[in-house]
Amino acid sequence: MSLLLADAFEHESLKAAEPVLRTDVPEALSRQLRWVHSSEVLDIAPLLRGGELLLSGGQALATASDERRVDYVRQLAARGITALAIETGPELPAIPESMLDAGQDAGLPIIELCKVAPFVGIMQAINSLLVSESVAQLQFGDETSHAMAAELAHGGGLDQLLAVLATRTGAGARLVSPSGLTLGSATAAARPGPSNVTTVDVPVRGVLAARLELEVPDDGDANLARVAGERCVDILGLALLQRMPPGLKELAGIELMRAISSGTQSWRLQQLGPASGFPASGPVAAVVVRSSAAGQLRTQLDGILGHAVPQSASYADNAELIALAALPHTTAVASRIALIQTLGALEVPDGSVMAVGPLALGIGEAPWSLAEARRTLELIPGAGSGSGVGPGGGNRVVDAEDFAVERLAQGSLDAATREAFVRRQLGAVVEHDEQRRSELMRTLAVWLDTGCNTAQAARELHLERQSMHHRLQRIFELCGGDPRGTGRLVALHLATRLARL
Repeated sequence: MSLLLADAFEHESLKAAEPVLRTDVPEALSRQLRWVHSSEVLDIAPLLRGGELLLSGGQALATASDERRVDYVRQLAARGITALAIETGPELPAIPESMLDAGQDAGLPIIELCKVAPFVGIMQAINSLLVSESVAQLQFGDETSHAMAAELAHGGGLDQLLAVLATRTGAGARLVSPSGLTLGSATAAARPGPSNVTTVDVPVRGVLAARLELEVPDDGDANLARVAGERCVDILGLALLQRMPPGLKELAGIELMRAISSGTQSWRLQQLGPASGFPASGPVAAVVVRSSAAGQLRTQLDGILGHAVPQSASYADNAELIALAALPHTTAVASRIALIQTLGALEVPDGSVMAVGPLALGIGEAPWSLAEARRTLELIPGAGSGSGVGPGGGNRVVDAEDFAVERLAQGSLDAATREAFVRRQLGAVVEHDEQRRSELMRTLAVWLDTGCNTAQAARELHLERQSMHHRLQRIFELCGGDPRGTGRLVALHLATRLARL
């Protein structure tokens, strides 16, 4: 049986620190523990794999801003760690309520260590137990892999191989192609209650060819199922080669998108680009789709891109679907605009959203275009996970170029500086809206975004022209006169954009 968080709580090494669970996360102590790690680095989340108990002495948190602390908790929760344990003391007398609230919302157990205890001793003691358990899990995984190899040698197909895995682990197993098609599946013996899905990549010749999804009941052993899945990927890869040998260009395209997503160095992209049909120096633009049905949308997106651009590649991962579109040299800017309009035909569930990144001049800049598209979606309320984007939901295509100012400001100015600028430029307008529940800020923003076109702004705001003029007159009175023809126009426009952040 896997080591649980409750087992760690009862271990003498951790009990010496007098741990207290400070968040009310359901079944927190029943979470499986994969490793114990300690770090004061606030950007540690990308280096974690998930399933860790992370120990923090609190020094870095004591001096961090409240916003940074909350981000720290959210990033760890998104990474899937088992729990966060923070030592309190003179530097950090108590865990900030904002962190506890963020942990509660994200479902991350946060533990207070009320007394000082050597982290090295805790890690050595508990990790030694986990290593012993890991050895047993690897042996089980190898036995499962051998059983699947025997099934393959006797002519078994994907369903039969997955049945072996499901029977031995007690988890439902499904093999899914990168485009979201089910290649094979097997169910375990029926077990009541909820379940969790863990995924394992199945490469063929070093390139992702499928994803193994293991549905583990809550009372099952997710670590054991994951280890068994990881040990059998070679067998599943051989079965995939027998069933449908992938083309080199398709494999290169999938690997290219994975490399772009992870920010691989330019020289690697220069190799993969031509192999997948992209000229090394040709203009490209990235596309990001956030949707609850991202995997199922890939085939449809590929079809749209196939008609809209000379070359494209795509890759689906969890709730995100990414793609890269090659654009003609001579009409790159116009073709990108046409692509944004064409993507409106993608049929997506309500709450989905997509962004088209800026024009990248060559395959080496593709990760930048993708990163800018992702950053743009983070600026849109509700678009962080594809779970919902404003009222009405439905398809929404965002041009990253429309948010260049917001991205620059967010990356270069802290929240306090942005807020101070808005207050200095438009403080009276903001106060008017707060006191009278008016919409002068929104009116000003739309008017400026339309190039000070009063008639067009009135149409977008669904106002009579006379009402629009009255609002503008009041705005001008509050902010020091009509800004047209003055240097204040740019400052006011920037302030309305910063206010959206």
